[in-house]
Amino acid sequence: MKTIVILAASCLAALAARAGEQQLFNGKDLDGWDAAPGWWHVEDGALTAESTPEKPCKKCNYLIWKGGEPADFELTADFKLSASANSGIQIRSARRGEWDTMGYQADMTGNGGLVGFIYHHKGGLVVARGEKTVFAADGRKETEKLGDAAELLKVFKKEGWNNCRIVCRGPEITYYVNGVLMSRVTDHRAAIAVPSGVIGLQMHPGPPMKVQFKNLVLKTLK
Repeated sequence: MKTIVILAASCLAALAARAGEQQLFNGKDLDGWDAAPGWWHVEDGALTAESTPEKPCKKCNYLIWKGGEPADFELTADFKLSASANSGIQIRSARRGEWDTMGYQADMTGNGGLVGFIYHHKGGLVVARGEKTVFAADGRKETEKLGDAAELLKVFKKEGWNNCRIVCRGPEITYYVNGVLMSRVTDHRAAIAVPSGVIGLQMHPGPPMKVQFKNLVLKTLK
């Protein structure tokens, strides 16, 4: 009986730990996502977009999750990029036109150059890899070092799958890659730091490239 009670308690604890978690992708199709026709599909269990010499991407488009506009949350995802790929995950973003967004982006590139950076369509570069930045309400900026950018990049795998974790809580956004803290911003600028918004995956114009995402899990924070 004691063993049964312990097992039951363990199961309840596991369920509690998962409370507030939501799988954003079913691994089979684009159900729950708004996709630009002809660009996004599911390949090998991953959300995939690819451009080729015969089918170049001439304008950014975003695969947008239709499940809401989360505010405080933790988002984890696995991503895989070809060497020439430029992509990112939109968070707390507004929709502007069809399959377009404006807001914060956890940036990522296949060559690693922008991995760990946080960008904003309106504000440009928000914080670089290896930095912690605070923006005051009047736009004043203070930046400190979190670590060496080149050393941090060593955890990124140019071939194969990587994992990212993005944590949004109040004015603070933190970006991890493969379990390592890459950057953090605390943003009090009213015109930039909206408290909630859509989540989207970016397909970027440029040379032929392929971007893939899977295992997207959203956990609501209280």
